Amino acid sequence: MTVEPEGPSRALVMSDVATRAGVSHQTVSRVINGHPNVAPQTRERVERAIRELGYRPNTAARALVTGSTRTIGFVTVNINQYGPAQTLVGLERAARAAGYSLSVAVLDEATADAMRDAVDRFMAQSVDAVLALATYDDAAEALHAVHTPLPLVTVQSGGALEEPAVGVDQVAGARLATRHLLDLGHRTVHHVTGPADSQEARDRIEGWRAELAAAGAPVPVCLHGDWTPSSGYEAGRRLAARRRAGEQVTAVFLANDQMALGLLAAFHEEGLEAPRDVSVVGFDDLPEAPYLTPPLTTVRQDFAELGHRAVELVLARLAGRDLHLEPVPPVLLVRSSTGPVPVGSTPAAV
Repeated sequence: MTVEPEGPSRALVMSDVATRAGVSHQTVSRVINGHPNVAPQTRERVERAIRELGYRPNTAARALVTGSTRTIGFVTVNINQYGPAQTLVGLERAARAAGYSLSVAVLDEATADAMRDAVDRFMAQSVDAVLALATYDDAAEALHAVHTPLPLVTVQSGGALEEPAVGVDQVAGARLATRHLLDLGHRTVHHVTGPADSQEARDRIEGWRAELAAAGAPVPVCLHGDWTPSSGYEAGRRLAARRRAGEQVTAVFLANDQMALGLLAAFHEEGLEAPRDVSVVGFDDLPEAPYLTPPLTTVRQDFAELGHRAVELVLARLAGRDLHLEPVPPVLLVRSSTGPVPVGSTPAAV
């Protein structure tokens, strides 16, 4: 059956899809709005008709009828690192799968005024809810100062906010990394941290310390990084100097893979190789991690699952349901950058 438009300029409407699919207008509406009570064969027929006709729902008209634009606002400050960027990708995919679009606001700075302006813009767009990435202290503080009638869900906040939140269990991830190195026989584990104003970095420090304490292992002095390879490189040079001074440095856990990349480069220049001399573990599982020399042992964050849970929490808030989700569990990926304590290493003060 072919649908002939009533003139070259007539826009396709929902009834055109209904005619092509041989269903009612109401059935097409249920399919477009993601209603679960549609038979799979009927849904497939409607979706095929939509593709064949090239039909695009009129968002404004649908919003007038349903009171929903099926749009979620997402506000963030820093997405130039792998974790925040992948969080955005995971959220967008999860929103799309749920039949929503994502409207993104990237702030130059996380002030209360900037956050308030972003939320005001979202309200002007009639978004249904707001997601906020709040891994840094300034973003968390700014969110505290913003009051909105829209449902607000924070992402990767480390549990620092009272608002409903979802995140990866950073403490558990750090404990996995530290325990892996201790189980290989290393007397202790050195740590290169992320920035001091990052809740994720502090959670990873907490997990590292907790696992060392549980094992009765000594706690070395942290080296401070800023997520970048250059800060990992500097940490590597300092750790190499400590080794030359007689300190036993046989295992290092870094708060992200980019710093681990820099540390491995510094070690190579200093004549140290992983895992022959020092075992190295990162965090995040960059796409390049399996192809470093050596392939990097790391902790993987499931950003797809994080996005799914964030959108699930948004939908629960929109439905008036009280939903509390557990943190997304991290996974340790063991590769070639870790191994047993080097032969000849002797206990020394840390």
